[in-house]
Amino acid sequence: MTDDIIPSDIAILDLLRKAESLGISELATAMQVTATAVRQRLTRLMAQGYIDRETTRAGRGRPSHQYRLTTKGRRKAGSNFGDLAIALWQEIRAIEDPDVRRGLLQRLASRLAEAYSEQIVGNTIEEKMESLASLFGERKIPFTVTREDDKLPILTALACPYPELAEQDRTICSMEKILFSQLLGEQITLGQCRLDGESCCTFELRTEGTS
Repeated sequence: MTDDIIPSDIAILDLLRKAESLGISELATAMQVTATAVRQRLTRLMAQGYIDRETTRAGRGRPSHQYRLTTKGRRKAGSNFGDLAIALWQEIRAIEDPDVRRGLLQRLASRLAEAYSEQIVGNTIEEKMESLASLFGERKIPFTVTREDDKLPILTALACPYPELAEQDRTICSMEKILFSQLLGEQITLGQCRLDGESCCTFELRTEGTS
């Protein structure tokens, strides 16, 4: 079962973020849709692990169901931080001292590397690149690893992990180089970049004469 949420289901997550729990009739009223439509959406979200159902019985009547977000659901519902990320990045850009700015980028990359490090496995640089590509693939960001003949492997980003930020400031590419270098345990350089009109971004092992 995919973890992707279709747009029509997002409204339920938003409503459940604001209330401890809600029933089908309450959700149907708030969303102005039928109870049947709500049940279909709840079934999908429960199968994905975003919502739990609690059943209560009162006398001999039919049991009633209340729905609430799981921990996974709360994280998913609260994951739209695009505007905040852009605002924070603009503040980083506004730092005039290059050493301070560079140090902050290093700390940001290190924090991300710490979060991802346990998911990067492999004995060779190519295996580690494959692992990194898989990690980003799980986040719907396609990466590939290629090697021509006896040349060093190349990590290619077919889509930018931070498109809105990159469009405003290519400094994000510098942070990404630092992040990949830390995760792979090798110095990485940016070979091609979409911001230069290339079809994709490529990350390669730094060799003499590259930066």
